[in-house]
Amino acid sequence: MARRVRDEARLTDWLSAYRPLPDTPDELIGADGRPRDYWLKFLGGLAELPGEELEKRFELATRHIRDTGVSYRIYGEDSERTWPINPLPLLLGSAEWRQIVEGVQQRASLLEALLRDIYGPARLVTEGHLPAAAITGSPDFIRAVRGVEPPGGRWLNLYAVDLGRGPDGRWWVLDDRAQAPSGAGYALENRLVLSRAYPGLYNATNVERLAPFFSDFRDGLAEAASRSEPRICLLTPGPYSETYFEQAHLARYLGFLLVEGEDLVARDGRVFVRTIAGLKRADVIWRRIDADFIDPLELNSASRLGVPGLVEALRAGGVAVANMPGSGVVESRALLGFLPALAQRLLGEDLKLPNIATWWCGQPAERDLVAGRIDELAIAGAFGEEGRGSERAGPTLVADLGGEERASLLAAIRDRPFDFVGQEVVRLSTTPAWRDGRLSPSPFVLRVYAAATKDGWRVMPGGFCRTSDRADARAISMGEGAEAADVWVISDQPVERVSLMAGREDVKVRRIPGHLPSRAADNLYWLARYLERAEATVRLVRSLCTSLMESEAALHSAGETLARLKGLLFAWGAIRKDALAGPAWMAAANTLRDERAVGSVIGLVQAARRAAASTRERLSADFWKLLVDLESRLADNGPTPVTETNALERAETTLQVFAALSGLAQEDMNRLAGWRFFDMGRRIERGINTCRFTRSFAADDATLDDLDLLLDLADSQITYRARYLEGVALSPVRDLVLLDPFNPRSTGFQIASLRDHLSALPPLLEDGMLEEPRRLILKLASDVEAEDAASLGAGKILAVEQRLMALSEAVAARYFLQGSTAAPAAKHTALA
Repeated sequence: MARRVRDEARLTDWLSAYRPLPDTPDELIGADGRPRDYWLKFLGGLAELPGEELEKRFELATRHIRDTGVSYRIYGEDSERTWPINPLPLLLGSAEWRQIVEGVQQRASLLEALLRDIYGPARLVTEGHLPAAAITGSPDFIRAVRGVEPPGGRWLNLYAVDLGRGPDGRWWVLDDRAQAPSGAGYALENRLVLSRAYPGLYNATNVERLAPFFSDFRDGLAEAASRSEPRICLLTPGPYSETYFEQAHLARYLGFLLVEGEDLVARDGRVFVRTIAGLKRADVIWRRIDADFIDPLELNSASRLGVPGLVEALRAGGVAVANMPGSGVVESRALLGFLPALAQRLLGEDLKLPNIATWWCGQPAERDLVAGRIDELAIAGAFGEEGRGSERAGPTLVADLGGEERASLLAAIRDRPFDFVGQEVVRLSTTPAWRDGRLSPSPFVLRVYAAATKDGWRVMPGGFCRTSDRADARAISMGEGAEAADVWVISDQPVERVSLMAGREDVKVRRIPGHLPSRAADNLYWLARYLERAEATVRLVRSLCTSLMESEAALHSAGETLARLKGLLFAWGAIRKDALAGPAWMAAANTLRDERAVGSVIGLVQAARRAAASTRERLSADFWKLLVDLESRLADNGPTPVTETNALERAETTLQVFAALSGLAQEDMNRLAGWRFFDMGRRIERGINTCRFTRSFAADDATLDDLDLLLDLADSQITYRARYLEGVALSPVRDLVLLDPFNPRSTGFQIASLRDHLSALPPLLEDGMLEEPRRLILKLASDVEAEDAASLGAGKILAVEQRLMALSEAVAARYFLQGSTAAPAAKHTALA
């Protein structure tokens, strides 16, 4: 009883301290001035959690975001930002949600019909219902697709709309998103975060699930293809896209192939993916790049993001693209004022979700109205604003501008009136957010998604909500002071727990997911090489530090050995020339953290992280978290002065992380082509490094300190001591680190592993002939197997090293992206 009284008192305190903004609709407080029932139930569940537990739940949500690398990028910035999520969702009742669903479905149908007319018969223009300039003035109008029938029959496969609640309590449309709607993946991640933070409360609240929407969307894309088991690709601008995390997350979640423009090639009216097995047909492309950039042949010739010939493949019906190029024209604010009449013309209905009052200045009467109310209205670009990324800047209130800015804007309106619209000023409604330990009203924008299916439009039961910490916010993008919030649609009935897993028992069993794209193979290969080189560099740092320890256990104290260590680090680019003259412990510290040295440990880890980012959908969350944490740890110099002791400690800790990364790769990656290229990169780099170590520290005049150091670098001390009781000798050391096929650190072991990997990869031509990588590895493997350690001199070791580098070049030439020279897989058969 005492606990219940305490919980109720806590809830009462929260509500009494909550102060909605004056004359602004609020989601917590209904029209009758009382809290809505579903909000009371939700907040009451939170109030039952002890104070410390509540904060721990909030911290759990934040930590999950950070650990899994959920991020976004502001246009023009080089670095990613951690995704900012508010621990409170936006709650919507089922009755209200049904009204939103009906309005969104109607609007999606309207815009689909509008696009079909714009790029088809154009009756709306010829009959005078729509000014031609309101269409052709938009940079998103793509003339090249006029008269093209969309493969699959739809211009829009995914539509999104930004909504805000008006002063009358109704939902109003703020913006349409038809070009390449973003945010659906973040909505999915928001749901995952909050459902883990409040699992009991989430299940007890009867929140509608998101998985059925994504399942229907995936099925809708598959139906647009001409084959029963289509290959669906998600076309991304690349890892520097503002929403690259979301694109990789959706590709992994939906089972799509994440590709960039260079991964695709258009030939003979079709589009193909460049894979390690040659060109494989792409049936459907879900594009996340603006239409103007998809084809440098027919559209923007400066584009490096698109696929030359893609528009011609569309004309031929050889590939379906979602959304169709040119669909972004309906995002134009110039069209907003015409939509109510167009709804009657095309659908025979009034708009169920009205948009804010908008006047396009390209018409004389509307231009005069805007001029007469210039201080009352917001002024916005009629056709968006270039260079702002996916989230365009919001309307500007002229009354808020200074003298010079005001004069400049008015002059622009006079010179090019058709580039501007006037809009009623929108003050966004508010929803509770948790800030500074209390409930606070925050303006928000709700983005709702609709997917085209064979049964019509399916609306995501929830969406993507953006909140602002500014009380007078009129538009919100994911910038300073903005947060994301999950959207919970509260059902009147118990909600079935569903996922993307198929419920049918007739699903065909498949063990091979498909052919590995060449870019993915390239990135996995170099990810492993960077990590292996970084690990080898850390081993050099550890040996450099141990050589300075003044104890009986100290190794490698000879001055010549120490000089060789520093010289090797300099040759690898791990330290700069000015560090050679300093003390050895400072050289060790610089090797770990000097970002100006491209071969330093942090430089190599950063390169590995960039390679991993480009193939993020193929890596586990644990692998990514370890890699990002390692980069942060190496970059954190801290206030502690550098000494040989803490340099050694940091080196040993870093080696433990590399061991964990290696273990995750071995245990978590399926033994398919992706793992093989990752492991090949590691094997080639390790084989090359071991050859270099041996040439440096196992020459004919090598000292005992040199050989002891080599065994340390090859992580073979225990094996050698167990095998040889006579002590350290040159030939046994060379044999163990270079030729021994049972030592996983030896060059011979790496070569044998490479032979197995290359024999398992698919050939480009089935003509019975050996491809260049296999020819090279078979010769190298036989030579190394027949070699004798006693006759291994520096020349022979160098030759093995060079042959491994030649093998790396051959692997790249055969399997990685090769521009227009990529060839399709072919079969050459003849009678036996």
